[in-house]
Amino acid sequence: MTDVNFWNDKGEANLVISELNELKSIVEPVLMLEDSISNNLDMLGIIADSEVDLLKSIEEEYYLAVSKLEELELKTYLSGEYDRNNCIFEIHSGAGGTEACDWANMLYRMYTRYLLKKGYKLEELDKQSGEEVGIKSVMFRVIGLNAYGYLRGEKGVHRLVRISPFDANKRRHTSFASVEITPEIEKAVDVTILEKDLKIDIYRSSGPGGQGVNTTDSAVRITHLPTGIVVTCQNERSQIQNKNNCMEVLKSKLYALELEKQKEEISDMKQGQSIAFGSGKRSYVMCPYTLVKDGESGYETSSVDKVLDGELDEFINAGLRM
Repeated sequence: MTDVNFWNDKGEANLVISELNELKSIVEPVLMLEDSISNNLDMLGIIADSEVDLLKSIEEEYYLAVSKLEELELKTYLSGEYDRNNCIFEIHSGAGGTEACDWANMLYRMYTRYLLKKGYKLEELDKQSGEEVGIKSVMFRVIGLNAYGYLRGEKGVHRLVRISPFDANKRRHTSFASVEITPEIEKAVDVTILEKDLKIDIYRSSGPGGQGVNTTDSAVRITHLPTGIVVTCQNERSQIQNKNNCMEVLKSKLYALELEKQKEEISDMKQGQSIAFGSGKRSYVMCPYTLVKDGESGYETSSVDKVLDGELDEFINAGLRM
């Protein structure tokens, strides 16, 4: 960065600065924690047992240091090939009709609250509203360091059990929605996509009504025929921009499949995965008792409302430890 020609190429300069900031985010917390521990050990060596206030202060520092150490330990688990990347986050409603659309919307609220609280930037790419309430599906980009690493464990079918607010007889209903996470691959990566392998549909963007409805045919749906991957974007008013967004997402999905050499396996998994009974990543039970339980890590809590309000740290951390 001290080179006189550093800013001649702004794009390359920004990449270097971004890399520097990422490295600082790893090194600086370790150095700060080391200094804190060292200073408190020095203090313990010179104060008397009668200095209760100082001892209490050091005890508080100790518990804070333990918490920071656990946080830093979790970051060491983010060493996967794509963990540091942005990601594409998708939610799809499953079995349950209106109930499932409402549940998908509740998940959307839960994850967006969690991610915004963590400082991530969200960019909505596509959103399909339910016929009565909620959403059929939503796709958005999560932008920030280690987005994929933290979120990859959330992939799977999420199940909700509750007394339905849409049932006049107040019966208990079970609803399902699936979450899919795809790492965003850097644009510099070359992925060959043949025009003959694409089916491109243009249509009018959907919306809740009023002035927000797009009056032009700007929404784009691209189907990659060899793999069956479908990508839809309609957040931009420009058809060209929506198509570009679709192609970026499609490229990321195809590249991830290619590098992991799992095209057939993932295709079979998608075809065979039912968003209904018999499959599940996590269960959220609101009746007859309250419980959120992760089927993979085994972590559970009775604080359903807090989880649905975006307090997902313990579930995310338990997934990382797995």
